[in-house]
Amino acid sequence: MERSDSLENGSPKYHQTNPEPMSESAKQQERHFRKKLNRSAREAVSTSIHDKVKLIVHRPDYDQVNQEEYVSLSKELMPIVREIARKTLPILEHEESAEFARNHYYGSKFQADSVAYGDYRYFSKKRPPTESPSLVVGVRIDESASMSAFGRLEAAKRAVVAVYEFCQICNIPVLIYGDTADVSKLEQMSIFAYADFDKTDPNDRFRLMQIRARSNNRDGMALRIMAERLVASQQHTKLLISISDGQPKAMDDYTGSYAVTDMQQTIEEYERKGITFLAAAIGQDKELLNEIYGHEKFLDIASLNEFPARLVRIIARYLQ
Repeated sequence: MERSDSLENGSPKYHQTNPEPMSESAKQQERHFRKKLNRSAREAVSTSIHDKVKLIVHRPDYDQVNQEEYVSLSKELMPIVREIARKTLPILEHEESAEFARNHYYGSKFQADSVAYGDYRYFSKKRPPTESPSLVVGVRIDESASMSAFGRLEAAKRAVVAVYEFCQICNIPVLIYGDTADVSKLEQMSIFAYADFDKTDPNDRFRLMQIRARSNNRDGMALRIMAERLVASQQHTKLLISISDGQPKAMDDYTGSYAVTDMQQTIEEYERKGITFLAAAIGQDKELLNEIYGHEKFLDIASLNEFPARLVRIIARYLQ
């Protein structure tokens, strides 16, 4: 499979259509990594209300069908992604030596041109000599059954492909996880690690094609697991985006005000640890998601067709 985008020297980049079977050594490394993800996920929730929830972290595989689906899906997205990246990369080069870091909620310098974005990040502040502009991105995909309706799942898949490819071009560490709840009594919470900055793999783009609409959703637990991973990263700005179509609902009683309170407490806890949350609402429960996350962290995705480009542009702003 040939990717249509080019490297810096203009030469095309290729991926094998039929890669070699994974060696035993590679399989063992993959098993060890999956065990590490399971261990860290359980530790992340060990002091929360989700401590007793039976959790499994999966590392989805991919096949020829997934590769073909990715090629088809990315064809329309890559020109948009490359164009946004083309405009962003010079900003990154400039920011490495810039005296002020832009887009902060407070600071010593007011940036009038930022008001148009309406996200309250209107200030810039003096950057210490040791501080470099850096970003890590986490994307959480709600894989509840309701995501299968009205093209939501396809929109979410297109959006994460665009985010993944943008992050690859701009060398931004990226974490892309999906989650669902109540698959079985022995698997009450399922996490699907599609892309992880601790084990980068060019074939992760094909794993994204395994995103599915599955069962229920236990949002607070998923956010906690991903936020904990981002807290441990070295990057200065830690952005966690949740793509969801509805309110949290899982067995036995994770619903209503109980689930909402858990989500809000999780968001507040990890905001204090430096995580910036954004909620991309693509379903019928937009008002409730707005209430849960807060207006300044809420993205009302009115057009699913424009969703991928909008999400990438928002991420690009956090690099400025």
